[in-house]
Amino acid sequence: MNMAIKTLRIGTRGSALALKQADIVKDRIQKIYPALKLEVVTIVTTGDKILNKNLATIGGKGLFIKEIEEELQNGKIDLAVHSMKDMPAIMPENFTIAAVLEREDASDVLISHKYQSIAEIPDGAVIGTSSARRAAQALHLRPGLKIIPFRGNINTRLRKLDEMEADATFLAAAGINRIHLMDVSIMHIIPKIEMLPAVSQGAIGIETLKHSALLQEMLAPLNHTETFNSINTERSFMRVFEGSCTTPIAAFAEIIDNTIHLKCLISKPDGSVIHRTSRIGNIADAVAIGEDAAIELKAIAGENFFA
Repeated sequence: MNMAIKTLRIGTRGSALALKQADIVKDRIQKIYPALKLEVVTIVTTGDKILNKNLATIGGKGLFIKEIEEELQNGKIDLAVHSMKDMPAIMPENFTIAAVLEREDASDVLISHKYQSIAEIPDGAVIGTSSARRAAQALHLRPGLKIIPFRGNINTRLRKLDEMEADATFLAAAGINRIHLMDVSIMHIIPKIEMLPAVSQGAIGIETLKHSALLQEMLAPLNHTETFNSINTERSFMRVFEGSCTTPIAAFAEIIDNTIHLKCLISKPDGSVIHRTSRIGNIADAVAIGEDAAIELKAIAGENFFA
């Protein structure tokens, strides 16, 4: 294609995981366009600055992308790399996801020096997590657990665990795999039947301005169609609830034999009630499948379910 674009600035958060993900995107772009000049620009977000408050009380995961989108809008960067699970269900009108890379393992993992499964953790044990979804599902399995807020990047949360601030915590397998960080002896994959993943967990998204047609054309070869369709199904489920990290919502879709298989749930914050449903359908109906599942659960749950 006519390479009218000679340089690209890639915006990202400054955590080890975010930088690794930006490097993955940079390498993929460079392989396709070896003559292109690429630069990674680190941006400090509100979510990275405020570590002593629960995200749910200060604006949700959108705080991890606000400043990055401002730099994109102002022309300081050309594209942004995000963990797709941080992206709100409803994006601002002038932005779009130009490509999604192939999904890593979407599972959650239990991190503990003491226990190898949620079932092993005794009543009264302290679990560090600031995820409403993880807390609710853990409490549904083990109502006697004590949940405390656990904010910070992967290294920070592991340090808190080493300092015995909690008996266990949860992380995403994808992040651990990408930065090759964990001693596997204290990492235990949680079956999805016990803890359904966050919407889009494990997927890296590339965001651009919606009017950047040439850039979107350049990035199109990076898009992994299966992952794109899977997370579109999940995100359409979340969109009906206008869901965010403040609400215990989970969904996981995968493509099997060219068919979408969706599992999803909503939970009371204390885990006392969980409603689940599933769908199997055509890839062409990805958005409708997610919406239909959400409408069913919304009708079952009634008003003020998440209160």
